[in-house]
Amino acid sequence: MDVKSMKEAEKAQVDIWQYVFGFTPMAVVKCAIELQIADVLESHGGAMSPLDLSSAVACSPSALHRIMRYLIHRGFFKLQDSTNQYAHTPLSRLLLKNEANSIASFVLLESSPVMLAPWHKLSSRASVLGGSAFEAAHGGDVWEYAAKNPAHSKLINDAMASHAGIAVSEILQRYGEVFEGVGCLVDVGGGDGTSLRRIVEACPWIHGINFDLPHVVSSAPPRRGVEHVGGDMFKQVPKADAAFIMWVLHDWSDEECVQILRRCGEAVAEEGGKVIIAEAVIVEGEEDKYSDVRLALDMVMLAHTDKGKERTMEEWDFVIKGAGFRSYTVKHIASIIAVIEAYP
Repeated sequence: MDVKSMKEAEKAQVDIWQYVFGFTPMAVVKCAIELQIADVLESHGGAMSPLDLSSAVACSPSALHRIMRYLIHRGFFKLQDSTNQYAHTPLSRLLLKNEANSIASFVLLESSPVMLAPWHKLSSRASVLGGSAFEAAHGGDVWEYAAKNPAHSKLINDAMASHAGIAVSEILQRYGEVFEGVGCLVDVGGGDGTSLRRIVEACPWIHGINFDLPHVVSSAPPRRGVEHVGGDMFKQVPKADAAFIMWVLHDWSDEECVQILRRCGEAVAEEGGKVIIAEAVIVEGEEDKYSDVRLALDMVMLAHTDKGKERTMEEWDFVIKGAGFRSYTVKHIASIIAVIEAYP
């Protein structure tokens, strides 16, 4: 074997072991969230000695040392040499429960037993027989399961609110003009109203309608400038100047997306109305810093939905035109998602 082949073989050995233990990072981060390590550090000024942190989170010193050693290696915390104290990093701040851009609830959802079980059914989902990995694991689709299990429904709502806060902040910072001239905005599949709250706070001229399934909006907290409305997006969407739909269409098949987008198109005015779609766009053959995340999300769709997927621009073109929109524009905002404006 020549030198080049040997190096490639060595790299393959490293890569395959990283895949074998690929679940480890999420499991340990989940442990840190459940122990509230980041929150306890924050409540003590951002830094603590190993023994003080061990006492505060009720974890044995030896176990905490090993957990923190791994998390420090992955960049989640740091050990200050001068004081021998554990301290925050930008990554650990994303685990703070009250941080605006926290991903803690998303980690807890994706690492929950309910959401992990379908991964063990992925081969059957991907087989020629088709079917849903989630249904194979739980006897029904993810939405039926959530409707029957309030605790899991809350996990989903909290995780979606977490993502919404981050994604909407990115949209407002990088393409806030998308909401200019919109007096009334309906958020289709808006969960607990987090997205609309942030939009209305930044654009106080907007009246927001948070539209989702009745069991979802029934537990949504009051939000200033936001009206909660329950219903079925496949049947009718409340009237508004514009419809906003984020991280919803990737859960559904092309045919279902066409149905949803038609209802959205019917809800907005023919003159000046638009549907704002915030979703990932996969560009095959091109790479950016979020390419791996988008492809990983597509695998999540394969495991957790029946026919959902992350779409290429050609696939978005198919569903948007299939829903009867006369034109659309695409704005890439240096994020996991892009913003598509579709005009009826």
